[in-house]
Amino acid sequence: MVTFGLVTEGHTDQVVIENILNGYFNTHDIETKKLQPLWDATDKSRIESYGGWTLVFGYCKSEIFRNAFLFQDYIIIQIDTDVSEEKHYDISKRDKNGKELTPSELIQKVTEKFRGLIGEEFFDANKDKIIFAISVDSIECWLLPIYYKDKKKSKITNCLGTLNRELQNGEKRKNGKREKKGFTIGKKGHSDYYERVSKFYCEKKNLMKCYKENPSLKIFIQELEKRDIVIEDEEDF
Repeated sequence: MVTFGLVTEGHTDQVVIENILNGYFNTHDIETKKLQPLWDATDKSRIESYGGWTLVFGYCKSEIFRNAFLFQDYIIIQIDTDVSEEKHYDISKRDKNGKELTPSELIQKVTEKFRGLIGEEFFDANKDKIIFAISVDSIECWLLPIYYKDKKKSKITNCLGTLNRELQNGEKRKNGKREKKGFTIGKKGHSDYYERVSKFYCEKKNLMKCYKENPSLKIFIQELEKRDIVIEDEEDF
């Protein structure tokens, strides 16, 4: 069984990525290990609010991160870019001429930062096992193609508010029918809601139809494709 370690900003990001993996590999038997942040069923409320980009960076610099490669076939590193210009993140969204970076260019800069944090030698030795899920500018942007058919499906800014407006007042496509939602989600907590929203991607046909609409989600899927990973169903053994 192929295993994926998840290093993410938060609990809700792990939920979204797991559903995307299920859809991409067309199975519900994906084996994941939550590395950062950890899950603790005895104190769920605390864990759901425990995360953030600073902890992602800190984890990737640690010996614990390096040791994780002994037990995981691949490690997925997720981080948002919405606050990339803050101190210690230190990645401008514009080039030296003041031109706004494309999602691909911004992702490349974030990838290079991780290469430095992880250590160039270790990174280069394990780069085929590291899969970046860098969401521009937040993972909520990856969910917009589920709900929008117009240009909003490709938004890369202010995605949480755009998504919540549709969740609160709109309807979700499901099996050709329309299903009222009537809730909102936030960056902290609401993991059950993120599960409900992103579960649409558990179906491969839905994911394949939507992923190209968001530039950073498309790059994540392309990174999975490059690895040529094969997931065998347990029934085949």
